[in-house]
Amino acid sequence: MKNPIQSALSRRAFLEKSAAAAAGGFLLGQAPTILRGADDRKKLNIALVGCGGRGSGAAGQALNADSNTQLVAMADAFSDRLEVAYKNLETTQGSKVMVDPKNKFVGLDAIDKVCAMPDVDVVLLTTPPAFRPEHLKKVVAAGKHAFCEKPCATDAPGVRRFMEAAAEGKKKGLGLLSGFCYRFANGERELMKRIHGGEIGDVRSVYGAYMGGSPWEKDRKPEWGDLEWQLRNWLYYTWLSGDHLVEQAIHTVDKMMWAFQDADPVRAWSVAGRQQRVEEKYGNVYDHFAVCYEFEGGRLGTIFCRQQAGTWSDNGDRIFGTKGTGRIVSFRSQSYQNLDDTSWKYDGEKADMYQTEHNEFFASLRKGAPMHMGEQLAHSTMVGIMGRMAAYTGQVVSWEEATEAQEDLRPTEPLSWDMKLKTPPVAMPGRTKLI
Repeated sequence: MKNPIQSALSRRAFLEKSAAAAAGGFLLGQAPTILRGADDRKKLNIALVGCGGRGSGAAGQALNADSNTQLVAMADAFSDRLEVAYKNLETTQGSKVMVDPKNKFVGLDAIDKVCAMPDVDVVLLTTPPAFRPEHLKKVVAAGKHAFCEKPCATDAPGVRRFMEAAAEGKKKGLGLLSGFCYRFANGERELMKRIHGGEIGDVRSVYGAYMGGSPWEKDRKPEWGDLEWQLRNWLYYTWLSGDHLVEQAIHTVDKMMWAFQDADPVRAWSVAGRQQRVEEKYGNVYDHFAVCYEFEGGRLGTIFCRQQAGTWSDNGDRIFGTKGTGRIVSFRSQSYQNLDDTSWKYDGEKADMYQTEHNEFFASLRKGAPMHMGEQLAHSTMVGIMGRMAAYTGQVVSWEEATEAQEDLRPTEPLSWDMKLKTPPVAMPGRTKLI
């Protein structure tokens, strides 16, 4: 018998729970007017929380998604990041950027000031993922729709907190767009439609790769305290990013889950470590992972990911069926080749998947039927975290063990700029325990 926590994290249970909550309705005043559909003449006001490169990109796509949108508020922990994003968006979006100086919020509590603005309809949540569960909770409490960049958390307790907030949002009829953009790519959609329709037979195995160089890092300045140093280099701290399997390669994990129709994995095992990025500035994350997920019926999903400078890059997926093999070469091609020599290759329109997801989201808000992807975002995030657990511990980790895990990666004391915050130790397989 499944325990309550594991059952809550299964996709079917989440969908059923969310549907029941939505059927229960919501109290008057808990949801914005665009829940009931909005005339195109109604301005949709957007706020951006997290002004890095991905946040700026999402803001531009949200503004382009609807002819009558405007950016009215921006928030970030750091004023320099906010101002760079503001200038870039003002240049590219012109009059759609209507951010009064008093609505530029800086600090660890900036999200609270955004949520206190009654005229904001949609909040874009693009901070480091450690903050996503609490930020969504505040956005939902304020009755606003949300775009949540992937992943939705960095540990199992965070996923559970995110799920609670997402379920409450669905109960209120609020929309939630996931940052899993490949699910909005035309070629990938058509390929998965054909695969799920049986054109390569029963899917038995998936191989996905996200292998590339090492991303940016920032040298520490003398005036930066421990918290600022970690926030500005958030990719390299597991409590903030989840490690690159959960933060970047989670796209590859999500495509694997898509191919397996979002089934729960049974268990996972891994070989992973930290070979090249060993300096202090790289925090406590790994630089490579190889994870194998087992699904019911002996089906296997294998994820390779690497962040090492000067190495070969690969970003693609192979889906093995009983009749043939599907293949995704990210940003380039989608195809399959069968054993009987039948084949298919996508030759349709190649739209921008980042833009498409926002186009469809804002269209759903206009119709009064808000898109809600909370359960899928939480599910794939949890699968990524499960793989990291297997890697860090060097053990086989079951779905039940992963979803019940109690390890909370957040600092134990409230965040403050003058706090002492040591870099957590690098996990060592065979010695690091599953908590």
